[in-house]
Amino acid sequence: MAGCSNYNSLQVRKASRSKRQAREMFAKHDIPHAKGTLFINPWTAHKFAKEHGFPLCIKPNVSGFSRGSHFPIRNYRELWRAALWVKVWWPSSMVEQYLLGANYRVLATPDNLISVIRRYPPFVDGNGQDSIAQLIESENKTREEMGLFPTIYPIAKSQTTINYLAKQSLTLESVPAADERIYTFNRVALAPGGVVEVIDQETIPEANRELFLNVIKAFDAKLFGIDVIFEKGIETDYREQSCIFLEVNSRPYTRMHSVPRYGQKEDLDTFYNEMDSLVIADSDTF
Repeated sequence: MAGCSNYNSLQVRKASRSKRQAREMFAKHDIPHAKGTLFINPWTAHKFAKEHGFPLCIKPNVSGFSRGSHFPIRNYRELWRAALWVKVWWPSSMVEQYLLGANYRVLATPDNLISVIRRYPPFVDGNGQDSIAQLIESENKTREEMGLFPTIYPIAKSQTTINYLAKQSLTLESVPAADERIYTFNRVALAPGGVVEVIDQETIPEANRELFLNVIKAFDAKLFGIDVIFEKGIETDYREQSCIFLEVNSRPYTRMHSVPRYGQKEDLDTFYNEMDSLVIADSDTF
């Protein structure tokens, strides 16, 4: 996919392709992560739920862009539905505890944090006058004027959106109150209209920075996109809150770091030039 980087050796990419591999490395190096287990038979996921309770998340062992992921799972009916549908993407799947918090992608090398973004599911903020449909149209126009397309997508008024709103007892014609935030989908993926916010690195505690760098060094990577959720936010020391590392991306989609909907846009040209000068073994072998 255009926009995905290619700065890691085949050995590094092979060692980080699956969520199981990431979890094993997190455990080995004391990186905080959610309790979970790999399953092929959905009954394994059912047993995990009985032992650990809800909410849960189910996702393919190998995938990207949140494809095939189901969360938050709040009961056994949702669990079984997710455990069966996830097989469309990959035969082996992961079930793990779900943490409600702020979702981040950290772009990092062994020595530096290059860019940190917070990722949001698609949403609109009410003004007490316009319908959700009108708010979507206004938001999409703003995104177009900001030049975010095609990396960031418009929010769709699709059947999927209609169904998700219905779960909240809303329709496209509903009028949210002023400053009421309405999510039109549950995932942070870009395709359904998710957006990103650039985080000022000056606000990130040193303990959190060191934690990210330790992940890169553990995998011996040149560059990773690290997915992590913080209960209170990345601006708070991870030791003072719940925090789970989700996965690592050896070919991260770096383009989305350059088109923030919120925050100050960063100049990453120097970083790209430095990375492009590296000689990477087997970079074109997959």
